Amino acid sequence: MTQPVREYRTRGRFAVDLNFDGGEGVDDAALMRSVSTVNIACGGHAGDARSMRRVVRLALKSGVAICAHPSYEDRENFGRAPVALAPAAIEDLVKGQVERLRNIVRDEEGQLTGVKPHGALYHAAAADGAVAAAVARAVESVSLDLVVVSSPGSKLLEAARALGLAAAAEGFVDRGYEADGSLVARGNPGALIEDPEDAARSALAIVFERRLVARNGQTIPVAADTLCVHGDTPNAAAIAAAVRKALVDAEVIVRSLRGWRPAA
Repeated sequence: MTQPVREYRTRGRFAVDLNFDGGEGVDDAALMRSVSTVNIACGGHAGDARSMRRVVRLALKSGVAICAHPSYEDRENFGRAPVALAPAAIEDLVKGQVERLRNIVRDEEGQLTGVKPHGALYHAAAADGAVAAAVARAVESVSLDLVVVSSPGSKLLEAARALGLAAAAEGFVDRGYEADGSLVARGNPGALIEDPEDAARSALAIVFERRLVARNGQTIPVAADTLCVHGDTPNAAAIAAAVRKALVDAEVIVRSLRGWRPAA
């Protein structure tokens, strides 16, 4: 990784958040050492009151910001299968899950920073305006101070901004991209980036060049305010550590989404 870091030396002119999805049965403590934000499963695809409280305590002890990670209530498919729900039902389930975590965070004398949907709900809210509006309304009903996280150019970012919410675009350092900017579907060749150095190179490319090379070899735009490592990706802790080191060595400021607002 020496060459990429030398190439991207910046003296701190760039900043980015580094997040992971927690409370999903992985080694949260190991990942927490490298990130600045954790998205905690709220009981839909994974997690319960006990796991939420445990990860909240880990995050507060580590100085890591906390986001809610709501999803369809589908543990069988880990929240990664599409679910047909009316917008009103989506709004209710997101609000309920976010409030559940918010209350635990408050009880532990912390503060909830934002909301990032999980899995199929994440992708539905990015592509479907009605789903996006339902998720944004749910977040707004909990607090206007929460940051909404979604993919660059998604309908959820648009819906959040329309309600006056801060919206942060997310790039994935451990996933492959298709030429249209979508993620390579899990189970397909190139879906996962398991090598820590490859993931670190992706992180640097997103931060400095705002682009990545898609699976077909085409260069695509990927501009992000926050970078994600999935906790269930093989080598997740090593990936997060390598990405963090590459960013710091390149003099990128790694900062959480706590109090974050887009640059004017």
